[in-house]
Amino acid sequence: MSDRLASGLAALGLDLPEAAAEKLLAFRDLLLKWNQTYNLTAVRDPDQAIAYHLLDALAILPQVASGPLLDVGSGGGLPGLPLAIARPALPVTLVDSVQKKTGFLQQAAIELGLNNVTVTHARVEDLRGQFAQIVSRAFADLGRFVELTRHLLAPGGRWLAMKGLRPADEMAALPADIAVESVLPLAVPGLDAERHLIILSHKTSP
Repeated sequence: MSDRLASGLAALGLDLPEAAAEKLLAFRDLLLKWNQTYNLTAVRDPDQAIAYHLLDALAILPQVASGPLLDVGSGGGLPGLPLAIARPALPVTLVDSVQKKTGFLQQAAIELGLNNVTVTHARVEDLRGQFAQIVSRAFADLGRFVELTRHLLAPGGRWLAMKGLRPADEMAALPADIAVESVLPLAVPGLDAERHLIILSHKTSP
């Protein structure tokens, strides 16, 4: 395991098996290799990618429950693939509307031996299924995220929206039937930028 990844995991309070840490680094290497052709990320430095991609994705791990998870607009597999590596019993579905990106995701899942991962090439509004948790990173504003995915959220489920600055205006503009459960600041080791996790759910009837 690289020292940077090990120290980052320790700072996040995460104790992952050595095999998981090695898979995380193998995913990083695959992402950067495919990025040369498919432009999956603006981050090209291997050390930077540990903070910007691996640790950033894993910072939300304590808030991820055990039910099926959908990663919307997964792109280069973030945050879905690092979460799937860290939680091999967690069913993770990655969806993206760009075929070259889902091609990468499928290959990464195969090469990394991630049997808990399903990759789907589709527009999220056309997707079918029920998920206990729906996550996105830099996908859309909160209102649009909810609008496009509300048919996919299982009863009692939650949306996990990864954001930079606290999106006060977006939260204020949410539909009346959507509750903001919590707004959690995230401290990502090696990332000098504000990060927040916004947890949303359907309001329960009185």
